[in-house]
Amino acid sequence: MKTPVLSIICLVTWCVASAQAADLRMQFLFDGPVPPPEPLKVDKDKAACGQLNLLDERLLVDQETKGIRNVVVYLYTGRGGTRLPACKPSKQVRKLLAKACRFEPRVVVAQSGDTLILDESEAVVGHSINLNFFENRTSGLTIPVGDNRDIALQKAEPAPIPVECNIHPWMRGWLVVLDHPYAAVSDAQGRIEIKGLPENQELTFRVFHEDARQLTNITIDGNVHQWDRNRFQVNLAEGTNDLGQVKLSPENFASVQTAGSTGQ
Repeated sequence: MKTPVLSIICLVTWCVASAQAADLRMQFLFDGPVPPPEPLKVDKDKAACGQLNLLDERLLVDQETKGIRNVVVYLYTGRGGTRLPACKPSKQVRKLLAKACRFEPRVVVAQSGDTLILDESEAVVGHSINLNFFENRTSGLTIPVGDNRDIALQKAEPAPIPVECNIHPWMRGWLVVLDHPYAAVSDAQGRIEIKGLPENQELTFRVFHEDARQLTNITIDGNVHQWDRNRFQVNLAEGTNDLGQVKLSPENFASVQTAGSTGQ
């Protein structure tokens, strides 16, 4: 956008999708026997939360497709990453529910300038929610049943932020706050699609999964890859770019290793 000025010229470019933009697709699969989620130990508010048959949601794998849920892929713009022009804030409202003694959704992706609503409208007990920010204002909020709180996400965060309840230690979610819109979370079948990406330039993406902090032995089209710091580079053409199936071996996941070591 070029603005007329009397004595100086100011040029500002926003990262916006164009007709020539590229879309990225991929599917994350568990490369081994599907691990069933373990029951959670509920030791607080047992009368309410203890009756809900809560399960450990750190690693959720679809029984039929072996798709891995809640894998986050986002364009990495930190040191050594992709350089982007400034992105216009979307100023959207993102909602995180405290529902049935758990967080829903497990992962929220937002952009700087958005508002996060911590919603207790469907809660069965009150919660004290803690957001472990680096850049935004640190918040520890006690929210009664039926109430909510608004959090202004003024700045991007350098990494996914854990969201926890100080009362119920099993409750955990994740908040990803970026300075651009190029991110997605895998669905129940492990599928991801990021739309409107820049084409014909090398892009750096970062992959995050809460139970697999260091990804190794990644198989794509039969070839084994080692992603440095959970990042990969790809040059996208205009239109849909499908990277296919990305298979992650069981040794990537902490909960699988813990279950194996304890004989569960």
